[in-house]
Amino acid sequence: MADNPISVLQRQRTLLQAEYAYEKEEFQRLTEATGIDRKVERGIAWYPLTIGRSYHNSLDQFVVEVSRPTPGSFRQGGEKAGAKDSTGITGSTEDIEDDEPTLFEPGKPVCFFSQDASGDRHGTGGLLHYYSFVAQVSYVENNRMVIALPSPAALEQLRDAYRLGVQLYLDEQTYRLMFEALDDVINAKHGRLADLREMFHSTLPCGKFTFDAVRFPWLNTSQQAAVNEVLWAKDVAVVHGPPGTGKTTTLVEAIYETLRRENQVLVCAQSNMAVDWISEKLVDRGVSVLRIGNPTRVTDKMLSFTYERRFESHPLYTELWAVRKAIRDIYASKSGNSESRHQKIARLKDRATDLEYTINQAIFADAKVIASTLAGSANRLLMGMKFGSLFIDEAAQALEAACWIAIRKAHRVILAGDHRQLPPTIKSPEAMRGGLDKTLMQYIVENKPKAVSLLTVQYRMCDTIMQFPNQEFYEGKLQSAPEVKYRGILDWDTAVEWVDSGAEAESSAGLSRVNVAEAELTLATLQRYFEKIGKERLLEENVDVGIISPYKGQVALLRRMLRHDKYWKPFRRLITVNTVDGFQGQERDVIVISLVRSNDDGNIGFLHDLRRMNVAITRARMKLLIIGDRSTLCRFPFYRRLAEYIDEHY
Repeated sequence: MADNPISVLQRQRTLLQAEYAYEKEEFQRLTEATGIDRKVERGIAWYPLTIGRSYHNSLDQFVVEVSRPTPGSFRQGGEKAGAKDSTGITGSTEDIEDDEPTLFEPGKPVCFFSQDASGDRHGTGGLLHYYSFVAQVSYVENNRMVIALPSPAALEQLRDAYRLGVQLYLDEQTYRLMFEALDDVINAKHGRLADLREMFHSTLPCGKFTFDAVRFPWLNTSQQAAVNEVLWAKDVAVVHGPPGTGKTTTLVEAIYETLRRENQVLVCAQSNMAVDWISEKLVDRGVSVLRIGNPTRVTDKMLSFTYERRFESHPLYTELWAVRKAIRDIYASKSGNSESRHQKIARLKDRATDLEYTINQAIFADAKVIASTLAGSANRLLMGMKFGSLFIDEAAQALEAACWIAIRKAHRVILAGDHRQLPPTIKSPEAMRGGLDKTLMQYIVENKPKAVSLLTVQYRMCDTIMQFPNQEFYEGKLQSAPEVKYRGILDWDTAVEWVDSGAEAESSAGLSRVNVAEAELTLATLQRYFEKIGKERLLEENVDVGIISPYKGQVALLRRMLRHDKYWKPFRRLITVNTVDGFQGQERDVIVISLVRSNDDGNIGFLHDLRRMNVAITRARMKLLIIGDRSTLCRFPFYRRLAEYIDEHY
């Protein structure tokens, strides 16, 4: 007998509690026991910091600009650029892309720390002092960040620091929102929230409208069917979009057509990047979007539809800014009668509230789509708002609890994504074993197969690359569009190759796996392929390349090797090196995958997660090069089938 919906959600809450406890413990351990160099290497800290200007932004938050050294200024072990690092390679400031990773993004909480004078400028030695206040990232780009502080007094503390750094803080706010959402859903006795809970976690049939299908001649047959299923859905619909099948195009069309029937919809995703992407595409379609929360990539185009920019550009904003400044000036001034000052402040605050209300009313009345992250849907600006339709993009990467934050505001839900690609990131082994990574999209796919629309025509990969993941993950239901089916870079080329490699090791920092011999083989293989194509053609046609490894240690090693080898200098703008997660949603003409694992024990770590391999393989348009030790990997059925498939086509 299947568990009832409330039992399923109660178990999810227990597992989420385990994940939260694990993250708190890890954060504590990281804060107390991990050196600054290690934190910087992991992308969770910037050190040393330079403080720039401070000001009140359009939301009346007090913010400060900070910057870190440019990539290449410091190397492992605290060496300056030009010194030899642990691989024996001479340093340089020239990068293919930032060699200094960062996990900072808008909305994330941070804490500041300083080092006392007994330490050196690289963070070695010396006691660390953590400041008691928590701040929040407002904007980040390359080596510059804007951080919202709780008050100007906090800045004075930072200015007194001997050597200053900043690191990510545990995001307790998002956990709080997820727990609140789960509690609301579990405790719902009646109403729409209770209806959706029962439907999503049971085999109850979904309601459907019965009007005639709408024709969309610019979409293919499966895309048209998916849009119509969304329009017909009374309760829930799923758009299952395998790689390259035009999931975003289909979703944008479904939103556009929904807006012919509804005045306003809510569009969410797990990450800022995913929200920004769908928002850009909606703007391209001519839809008025209001982006709540700061986008990760702040381009001029995107700024125009953020809440902050709309707020600043409203005709009444100049008066509001002047009123807020007058309030701050009165607080700063100690002169005059106390009662008179309080009365004046009260009048000004009333005026500021009226102005802010008027501006917000105008901004929201003009927007057809409200776009935010799932956690961002709990923003105070959206308090009390309800929507006929909620669209959740990249739903297969979102925890179920996060989805419920937004679902509480909606009458019906449309999920889009691919549960055969990357799952949500779970850090607690207990939570992982318990199934916290099973998403709401997966539950609905299992319980409501009739609510699922599979997009079946892919426009990215040549057919030889596409067919293996097609059989492994999509039951052979995909087909290549005619324009990509036979495309390639070279005549008589082989679209997929597996180059055998050798032994692995741990990285010098002990954080990840590296395989130096395989890294050398990876670049040698790519170089041979480049020489077949020819330098002139590569540069003229901008043949782009992605080098992917599941391991951060291997990614860092490959970046260093590319940066310091003169052969690659003309091609650096064409090459991106990143982890599988870093390539989600992207594509390249050529993809090279370094699998790293090679050992007598047949231990392949998280290469067991085949969804990650699906992502890696399906990034390639015309050429896929896999570098890995067959004797280790082919002990496992999936990799054995992959090797056999490649041998058949080589």
